[in-house]
Amino acid sequence: MFSLFHSRDPETGATVEPVATVFPTVDGAVLAADFLSERVAGDFYDFVRVSPERVLFGLLDVAGRREENRGILAAAQSTFRTLGTDLFSHPDLNESEAMTELCLRINRGLIETSHGVHACPAFIGCYHEKLGTLCYTNAGHTPGLLRDRSGIVQLGSTGLPLGLFSHATCEAPTVGLEKDAALLLVSRGVIESRGHMGQSTEDFGLERVQQLFQAAPSSDSAAALCGSILRSVGEFGGDAPPADDRTALALVRTA
Repeated sequence: MFSLFHSRDPETGATVEPVATVFPTVDGAVLAADFLSERVAGDFYDFVRVSPERVLFGLLDVAGRREENRGILAAAQSTFRTLGTDLFSHPDLNESEAMTELCLRINRGLIETSHGVHACPAFIGCYHEKLGTLCYTNAGHTPGLLRDRSGIVQLGSTGLPLGLFSHATCEAPTVGLEKDAALLLVSRGVIESRGHMGQSTEDFGLERVQQLFQAAPSSDSAAALCGSILRSVGEFGGDAPPADDRTALALVRTA
């Protein structure tokens, strides 16, 4: 089977590093992502414009320490960008089918590249600028949080984590975002961050993230929203060295 996954440079044999993310300009919405302190594990986020009206984004958590999985991260990004652009570039596409196919190909690529099981929870979304809709899949990832005037709803898992079973598929529902609605994603490292310099048995938890999200002003930008969540996580954990990556990603519809 043809795979877009390449973890080493074909000429030098050196491990390929993930490409730095450039945040695209989005008509009527703002996207941002950030991480707290150094990255030690497998969190990976990316954004790519795939058509004049669509932006594809994702937050993935590849199992393992960063020094061991850089090649897998780079390979996942290559497929996300190359195949994602190909699948979502057509104006009259079925977004749900395209999302399912993208996840299936990333899933199989992870298995091939790692030569076995390599778990990767993932939340991948495609935002349509003109319609204000979000087609997404949640492959065993922390629930996405969608806030609008009615409150916050959780966008829970629609399938198993990627990298486990070669033929596993994920459902890809679509939701609408009204003006000032916001989507917030956080990685497992945020949820499982321990308090009081790691000496507490209490985790930061999704409920605390949701409370902070609900209290955040609707005028906050996506970058400000990510920053406020990560600052709270940092204050909660003190100076304890991170056991996992702590990442936040946000999409805010502004018009």
